[in-house]
Amino acid sequence: MGIISEIAAQRNRALLWFPVFLGVGIYIYFSLMVEPTFVLVQGLCIGAVIATVLGFIWHHPLRWVIFVCVWVVIGFLLGSVRAHSVAAPVLGWRYYGDISGQVVAIDRSASNKQRITLAVDKMGKISKPRTPKYVRVSLHSKDDNYVPAAGDVIRVIANVAPPSPPSEPYGFDFQRRSWFHQLGAVGYSRKTVEILDRGAGRGFQFQIFKTRMALSSYIQSHVGGAAGAFASAILTGDRANIDPSDLHALRKSNLAHLLAISGLHMGLLTSVVFAIARYSLALWPWFNLRIKTKKIAAILALLAGASYLMLSGSAVATQRAFIMVSVMLVAILLDRPAISLRAVAIAAVIILSLWPENLMEPGFQMSFAATIALIVCFDGLKHIPFWRAMGRGGMRFLQPVLGLLISSLVAGFATAPFAAYHFNQVAHYGLIANMSTLPIMGMVVMPSAVLAAIFAPFGLDGVPFWIMGQGIDWILSVANWVSNLPGAVSRVPDAGPYALPFIALGAIGIIMFSKTLRMLGVVACLCGGVFWKIAPRPDILVSHDGRLVGAMSPQGRMLNRKRGSGYAATNWLENDGDLRARENTLISGDPDLIYYTLAGQKITYLWDTKSTFEQLAGHCDSAAIVLAPKWKEDAPKGCTFFGYYDFRDMGALAFEDKNGVLNVKTARQSVGMRVWNNQRRGFKRRN
Repeated sequence: MGIISEIAAQRNRALLWFPVFLGVGIYIYFSLMVEPTFVLVQGLCIGAVIATVLGFIWHHPLRWVIFVCVWVVIGFLLGSVRAHSVAAPVLGWRYYGDISGQVVAIDRSASNKQRITLAVDKMGKISKPRTPKYVRVSLHSKDDNYVPAAGDVIRVIANVAPPSPPSEPYGFDFQRRSWFHQLGAVGYSRKTVEILDRGAGRGFQFQIFKTRMALSSYIQSHVGGAAGAFASAILTGDRANIDPSDLHALRKSNLAHLLAISGLHMGLLTSVVFAIARYSLALWPWFNLRIKTKKIAAILALLAGASYLMLSGSAVATQRAFIMVSVMLVAILLDRPAISLRAVAIAAVIILSLWPENLMEPGFQMSFAATIALIVCFDGLKHIPFWRAMGRGGMRFLQPVLGLLISSLVAGFATAPFAAYHFNQVAHYGLIANMSTLPIMGMVVMPSAVLAAIFAPFGLDGVPFWIMGQGIDWILSVANWVSNLPGAVSRVPDAGPYALPFIALGAIGIIMFSKTLRMLGVVACLCGGVFWKIAPRPDILVSHDGRLVGAMSPQGRMLNRKRGSGYAATNWLENDGDLRARENTLISGDPDLIYYTLAGQKITYLWDTKSTFEQLAGHCDSAAIVLAPKWKEDAPKGCTFFGYYDFRDMGALAFEDKNGVLNVKTARQSVGMRVWNNQRRGFKRRN
């Protein structure tokens, strides 16, 4: 009876549960192997309406079961509607030729090359209905001195292809992410860029873009050096000039989150504006006695946050942070508690309603995990006599220091499973790095940025920018020091598809429930840990184009090629929890003809365009499985054969020895036939 009454008591926390079950519905949508039909979606809509009416007229405790089902259906429908509303053409084949369009984004590739995103006007002879809306091109020309500028209309000869499928079954789905960004092709160019119209962008969006780039140059020129590039990244979202070594150090020291304009930056900036506004207004007694300065400060902080959102590029993480901060500031205007689980729940509902795909992103998961954990932790500290006593008397100055230590511990603990799951990495000295830099970020860097913005119109921003640069130099020096400590980073093997959902739902149960039911959350977390521990790694992996093969050995995964398919190679080693560099993973012998034996079955890999049918038939006679990614003719009999069209249809392959039985998995099996991968030729079925 205790458990039933505890479940019944949860109806008083309906607002907190709403985003949870909304997320469950969204997760179900994205986990499906086939795209829901229009009839199914229509039926769910009608069913949700009928169920909602029944829930309101049926006065029984079990009616909340109906509402829960409705919330799950709403989440499912939000995912479906969003996926179809962003539909844009996707390139169906590799393309080499002219691409003309307007520069709408500028950044750097993983190889530190200048990279631009074009709003495409024309691609050779491709018809307009089939031309991708956006194409991303890395510029590799050694002779080109072109510096991209916002709004430039250019023409470039590029080699582009559809967004690639997962590098292995159940791997990161770049196709899905590209779909929601309306990115229809990605690639590179080694040719000189031709400028058709310099800075031709029109409209509000391009004016903001130009302002961002101009502001970025201004900040870098005034702060200077590596600190200037860092300052530009956190204020305008322009990371193009971040030194790769600094970026590597920030990642190894668990400080890379300082570069992402997310909840930390938005919260710090609006807090500084709120504090400056409130204390400045308090200096005017007449105004202070007649008007609630707290609400005026909240409005000014809200406006500052909106300006920061626009000038920083309005990235998804920044939009998410702005919504969370806005909910809290509006709570102040309504005389409600600004920092509470209800405020976080409202922010989550807004974000999931507008961008349901965010649920699958690490930024969303980690920011909400940290925020919820901090609110629960400090709410609990309020009831501890020692903590309350510390806020009074001579020990008052110790509370912020202890609070910072607790915040770093709690936030690090809450986000650790998500960071390990998505990035396969654990930074062992992240607490030291964060403890050493977060006070500087909050008390020096961001306040200096606000003061620089205030004094810039008067030409007095030199001193604030200098102070900001000193703070950033300290952050970078700490990052480089921590990243060079012995054992600073260790890799974590891939957890499989089930570990994180169990851990996340278990953590929610621990927070939301009490007494008996809280143990269910603990059990779920333990199950997630078990799934993580037992998640197997494939014995043999083959990339989606068949060019790269990686087989497990006592030394770790060994690859057949030193170059090419870099994305797949990096992901495989990371998912293995392997810290080795690629050049230390090469097999000896011919990379184009390899023989494997797995679970008693012989597997032959052949990358040879000159092989005859008779030669392939001979391989089939001696092997159970033959991999010939370049073969486009009829398959020989007598073995399981994977040719060009099989790789095109199925994507990456994984082979596992399961108790003496050879198991084969394909990327197609892990992602299914969905709206974001069904339009690409690389995943179309043959007739």
